[in-house]
Amino acid sequence: MESRPFKTGQARDRISALPDELLLGILERLSLHEAVRAGTVSTRWRHLPHQLSRIVLHAENFHGTTPHKIMDAFTGATQRLLAMAPLAECKCDCRSTRAVKTLRLKFYVSAHHLSLIGCALEDTVSRGQTKRLVLDVVPASSDLRHASGVTQFGQQFMSFRACPIAFRWLTELFLGSLKFRGSDLHSLVCACEKLKILSLTSCRLVKHSVLTIDVPNSVIEKLEFVRFRCNGIDLVCVPKLRRLACFYAPYSTKTPLCLGYVPELRKVYLCSHVREWKAPFALSKCFSMNANLSELHLSFNGRMIWIQPEHPKQLSAIFSNLTVVGLWYIFPEFDLNWTLFILEAAPALQKFTLDRIRHYCFEQMPEDIALKTNVAWEPPKDLKHLNLKLLVMMGFEEEDRVTNYIRLVMELAVGLKTIKLHDQPCKYCNAIDLETPRKFQADEASRHRVRERLTHGSSSSVEIIIS
Repeated sequence: MESRPFKTGQARDRISALPDELLLGILERLSLHEAVRAGTVSTRWRHLPHQLSRIVLHAENFHGTTPHKIMDAFTGATQRLLAMAPLAECKCDCRSTRAVKTLRLKFYVSAHHLSLIGCALEDTVSRGQTKRLVLDVVPASSDLRHASGVTQFGQQFMSFRACPIAFRWLTELFLGSLKFRGSDLHSLVCACEKLKILSLTSCRLVKHSVLTIDVPNSVIEKLEFVRFRCNGIDLVCVPKLRRLACFYAPYSTKTPLCLGYVPELRKVYLCSHVREWKAPFALSKCFSMNANLSELHLSFNGRMIWIQPEHPKQLSAIFSNLTVVGLWYIFPEFDLNWTLFILEAAPALQKFTLDRIRHYCFEQMPEDIALKTNVAWEPPKDLKHLNLKLLVMMGFEEEDRVTNYIRLVMELAVGLKTIKLHDQPCKYCNAIDLETPRKFQADEASRHRVRERLTHGSSSSVEIIIS
């Protein structure tokens, strides 16, 4: 016996009769745009967007003829979504129980709008139930055409400190294309008591300024400096820091990075866009003895080797727990023996990756970037490494310099299990090099020949994977 279908009106009444908790469960699975639209088609649903526990808003999704008008629309939407629903529309005690647990806003710098957004944020986080507050702030692309705007907008953002409660609840902060005074970022971090992630992209400090961060009570776990310009970075005390990424061009000839008290630091990614008049520096000058690194990645952008090989005694305490090392964008014509000082200094190392892909895209960089400069270093004859299990080489080429290096690693790393050799080109510059044939073609005959060269006269049982 078939059941009688509900009429359209009856079905709608059935859904509308559901409690707010279930209706919110439906809206939480939609995008914010869809959830707000659902709230406009029914008076029963109208107050529900005001009860969403997760709100993500991007200024780029709003329309306007100027950045100011876009921010007008963005700010208005933010204020409406964070405001309490009108009492007459609430069918429950949602006004007293509302909790925005996750709030992420991406918008353009504007002093006037920052003040309005800050007030709306403070009303929300003051309820004490927000777990994640993320701000992603950049100048509008049209404003970046004027060099003075970088400094102007940096100071406009710092005016946001007039909203101390909002700053105090920030958990993640992403800033782009802003210029700050030397002490601005330190005071900013001090004001953000709950901040766990700080990311600066294409930002800079005024010339001759060093970024100094000394925050013994901070809970910051991750710092990112991408295309960051300053005289140097000095992390005096960041006790909870676990991950650090520095991709920047220092103005100074001094060591670009100094790490003080960072006992929880585990992963470091470092790329220094050095110029030809700068001398290589020792890694022992960067890292403190209380570092507990497990993973280290260094990038050279196909130019000079900017680290100075040094005696393992200088690094053994710092690298004692290091298990993963990656050396990226090494100019292919360079000798690789200098990299073995890391093997000597890191007895616990298990995975060692070298990237020597021919990056023709780097050839397009300005002429004032450092010339291709190699460093020389010879490993001691009695060096033996017991824990290295995996050697990975990106940009493998069948030439004596490379195969001799791999054979040397096989001899030194007595516990080596696997070697992976890859020859894939860079996806960004492959099109530039269409006319130049690749030196190594990974067909079966080539793979067999390479294995023979690497294992000839050796008793090693290492597995060699070539792709």
